[in-house]
Amino acid sequence: MPAVTRLSDAMGAEIVGLDLSQPLTSSRKDDILAAFVEHHLLVFRDQRLTGDRQHALTLNFGEIEGHVGRSPDGTPWPLVHMVTNLDANGNPTADPDTLGNYWWHTDKSYHAEPSLMTMLHAVDLPPAGGDTQFANCARGYTALPEETKRAIASLQVEHSWAASRRHIGAPPPSEQQMRERPPVVHPLVRTHPDTGVKSLYLGSHASHVLGMPETDGRTLLARLLDHTTRPEFVYAHQWRAGDLVVWDNRCLLHRAVRNYEMDKDRRILQRTVVRGTKPF
Repeated sequence: MPAVTRLSDAMGAEIVGLDLSQPLTSSRKDDILAAFVEHHLLVFRDQRLTGDRQHALTLNFGEIEGHVGRSPDGTPWPLVHMVTNLDANGNPTADPDTLGNYWWHTDKSYHAEPSLMTMLHAVDLPPAGGDTQFANCARGYTALPEETKRAIASLQVEHSWAASRRHIGAPPPSEQQMRERPPVVHPLVRTHPDTGVKSLYLGSHASHVLGMPETDGRTLLARLLDHTTRPEFVYAHQWRAGDLVVWDNRCLLHRAVRNYEMDKDRRILQRTVVRGTKPF
């Protein structure tokens, strides 16, 4: 395994000198998984992954999830798809169809078995900016006052595709999308299945707290989100050509940053997502 270099106090490690377009040996896969659990976010530099190669790489770590999201023509996103700032004609726009990724979220928390891992590969980048921020929700939870930890210990939160669309000001989901992904309930404080560490589990897909007036519950979720996305818990990834960034959705939030000329510069990232397990 090439050297693993820590990226920040909040999370993350950089790995260079590894060609992930080639099949992984069992020992190499184990090394990557160990680094993934330790650092929660891995940056593999200088990768060249076609869609087929990223698909094959992702399968080393579990089942690839499908998506409830649709392209503008109504076609479901493929398992390996592009996250872009392009309009239907392929031109850069400040109002892309995938605006939801500019809000703090953890991938697919509106699934009964939400995402374990996401892989995002840089295909076409703006000359500057276009960063992605990540927040460590385990560190955020640890820093809460003990009184707050006790108060939220048993709270349950509804997550839904409809809540996600509402938060970003997008049209509501179709009836078909709601049939595919009805609302689900997850604990507000989640335990990581590999480390046993507790973290906050929230973001733009979270709707409200069960057993609490909706206004009060949403106020609590917003306050906890502000807390766990404080600068000391955040790593901002500045993309380089060929980067593959892999992160743990069980304890991290993320969002894209509009710190580039969205209506002029192309930002295209190739994405796959590994299915996880029911939070507890």
